[in-house]
Amino acid sequence: MHKKILDNLNEAILLFDTRLKLVYINTAGEVMFGDSARHLTNFTANELFSHDNTFISDLANCLKTNEALINRELSLRLNNQLITTNFSVTPLLDNTQTSGILVELQQLDRHLRISKEEQLLAQQHTAKMLVRGLAHEIKNPLGGLRGAAQLLDMELTDPELKEYTQIIIAESDRLQGLMDKMLGPNKPPQKSAINIHEVLERIRTLVQAETSRNINIRTDYDPSIPDIIADKNQLIQALLNIVRNALQAIDKQGIITLKTRIHRQMTIGRKRYRLTLRIDIMDNGPGIAPEMMHQIFYPMITGRAEGTGLGLSIAQSLINHHNGLIECTSEPGNTVFSIYLPLENGHDGSR
Repeated sequence: MHKKILDNLNEAILLFDTRLKLVYINTAGEVMFGDSARHLTNFTANELFSHDNTFISDLANCLKTNEALINRELSLRLNNQLITTNFSVTPLLDNTQTSGILVELQQLDRHLRISKEEQLLAQQHTAKMLVRGLAHEIKNPLGGLRGAAQLLDMELTDPELKEYTQIIIAESDRLQGLMDKMLGPNKPPQKSAINIHEVLERIRTLVQAETSRNINIRTDYDPSIPDIIADKNQLIQALLNIVRNALQAIDKQGIITLKTRIHRQMTIGRKRYRLTLRIDIMDNGPGIAPEMMHQIFYPMITGRAEGTGLGLSIAQSLINHHNGLIECTSEPGNTVFSIYLPLENGHDGSR
């Protein structure tokens, strides 16, 4: 019962014995370290926090003095990443003798990420409503314009004049197609069990066939990932848009990497999921300009003169239909689009 309660906490709980050897870690701790409890237990604090001598000294001092310790905004390097945490260390007493210490780590970066996600989802919803309204307003007069051009074309006999009406009709159709893309997918997902690696391999084959030999598409898959419930065609469209975006970013030579992993205890849109699929699409191109980072998922936003700015917007909308989310980090030589898809029904993230 106690283990079940600890495993459902958002904070990482670690229990060390008097030799500072780990004897217990909860699910949130496994997520923080990116490793399983079975593998982590019996590691010493020195091995787990090898880059953080001050933190190890704090643990040893708490064990020695039997005094609790609280610290805020401490930077720790875990799982090859620098994270910011609040932590508390509490000595465990057994008949006045210290039997170990209890460490609680609250990752501040995680709370900031959840807040950022909620803001991103709200902004995208507002932008989508505005674009839908604008697209509908444009489509109505556009249909009348096309109809009038067709009637005029039927009345004209001069081939040169008919050429002008054909241009009007063709451009009206092009604008109609652009408006339909701006409105995004209008059909609910037709979900079934699919293998994500089959989807990614199909995308890899498609992109490799349409690009030069100087583009290297690598894979780093976790073969233990189970089938997911999703609309295969919508997922292919969303991921293909992102991979093609990476392809355009690196231009004629570079590396694109497709990576899959399982994440535990992740919150998306205020719902917490025990298991989440993460798909990383990475490229070693020049990166995204900092001033563009907060706008890249909005429609009609693009850094290329020939681009429509709809690929990433459509991809985000399709992933949102699967209760998922796309995030992006970018610096020169390393741009990562991370797609998160729940593997199960979520729970209220406010608990």
